[in-house]
Amino acid sequence: MDEEKLKNKVKHLLYSNIQQGESMLLGKNYSFIAPSPYTYPFQFWWDTFFHVFILCNLDEYDLAKKNIESLFAQQDHDGFIGHMIFWKKILPRNKSDILQAKPTLKYIRPHMSSLIQPTLAAKAVERIYTDTGDKYFLYSMIPKLKKYYDWLEKNRDFDNDGLISIISPIESGIDWKPSYDAVLNFKDGKANWKLYWKVIAGVDGRNFLNRYDVEKIYKNDYFIVKDTLVNVLYSQDLKAFSRLLRTAGIDEYKKYHKRGVEVGKKIIKKMYDKKTGAFFDIYGKNDHQIRVLTFTTFLPLLLEETPNFITKRLIEEHFRNKNEFSTPYPIPSTAANEPSFSTDETTYLWRGPTWVISNWLVFHCLRQKGYIDEAKILKDSVIKLIHKDGFREYYDPYTGKGMGAKNFTWSGLVLDMN
Repeated sequence: MDEEKLKNKVKHLLYSNIQQGESMLLGKNYSFIAPSPYTYPFQFWWDTFFHVFILCNLDEYDLAKKNIESLFAQQDHDGFIGHMIFWKKILPRNKSDILQAKPTLKYIRPHMSSLIQPTLAAKAVERIYTDTGDKYFLYSMIPKLKKYYDWLEKNRDFDNDGLISIISPIESGIDWKPSYDAVLNFKDGKANWKLYWKVIAGVDGRNFLNRYDVEKIYKNDYFIVKDTLVNVLYSQDLKAFSRLLRTAGIDEYKKYHKRGVEVGKKIIKKMYDKKTGAFFDIYGKNDHQIRVLTFTTFLPLLLEETPNFITKRLIEEHFRNKNEFSTPYPIPSTAANEPSFSTDETTYLWRGPTWVISNWLVFHCLRQKGYIDEAKILKDSVIKLIHKDGFREYYDPYTGKGMGAKNFTWSGLVLDMN
C-alpha cells in the first residue's frame, strides 16, 4: 500500500468518525472524532491527542484544533478533565461507565467521567503550534494546560515524590493490564469474570461510593499504582509544556521542566529492575515493583534521563527476545511467556494482542535512542496488519488477524511513524 493511498484511507476513516453538534444539556458546541462510533462513541482524553497527531500528518489543522478545544471546553474550574466526555449521549455505552463518574444531582447524567488518562496534551498542542505557528491557539491553551498539570500534581502525587498514581486500572488506558493483577489479588493468570468483578465492583464501585474523593481513596488504598506509561508520558508532557511556556515568554517554564526531569529520574530509580533489565509498575507504600513484562517496559526509552546501558539491555534481552516480544507481528501488549498472555478476542484487553498505539509509542522510543532498524520493524508490522485486516482495534501477534472494534482510528497513527 503506497503512502498516498494509506493517507487517503486514514483521512476517510477519521472523517467518517466525526461527531459534532450542540449539547443542549451543557449549552456548548462540540466537534471530535470517536475512536469507533459504536464501540467507543464518546470523546476520550488520550484518544483526542492521538487524533491530533494523525490529523497533523494529514495537514488537517483546523479539525485538530477543534478536537482539543472541545475536550478542554469541559475543564472544571480546578483544572480537572475526565477521560470520557459524554456530550449529548445520556445513556452509557457500558453499564460500568456509570461507576466511572461522580454521582451528581446537577444533571441527568454527569457530563464526563471522574477518571484521568495518560496525558499527551502539551505534546499535541506543541505539534499543532510547531506546524502552524498559530500563536492565538498557543496562548489560548497555555492557561488551560497549566491548570491541568497543577491539578495532577496536587491530586495524584500522593507521596510527594513527583510520580503520579492512578486509582483505577481504567485510568492507565490499558484497562486489563496484567501487572495490575497483583494489586487486585487476582491469581488465575488468564483473565476471567473474577478479574472483571475485582475491577468494576472492587475498585470502580468503591471509588464511586467515595464520590471520587481522592483523599479518601488514597487512605483506603483499594488501588493506588504508579504506572510506567502514565508517568513517562507525564514527564514528557511537562517538558513539552515547559517549551511552550518558554516560547510564550513565560518565566515559569523552568519549574515545569524541572518537574519533568525529576519524574524521569524517579522512574529510573524506582521502576528499573537491575536483575531483569526491565522497567515495571510500582505500588504500595514501599513502591513495590510488579514484575510482569508488558510493552510499557520500553517506554522509559523516551526519556533523556535513561542511560545507554539500560537501553541496550532492554533491546537485546527483551525487544529481540522471541519468547517475549519478537513475534511475527510485533509488538505484543504482554510478553508471550507471561502466564497471563492470551491472544483471544475478549473483553480483557491488553493481555497479548498487538495494538498500533504500542507500536507507535515503542517506535518513537527506538528512534529516540537511535535504533532505526528496530523502529522500522514496528512500522512495517503495522502496515502489514492494516493491509491484511484493515483498521482494527488490535491484532493477533502471531497470525495478524484483526480483532475488536472495526474502523478504529488508532491505526491511523501509522502516519506518525516517521
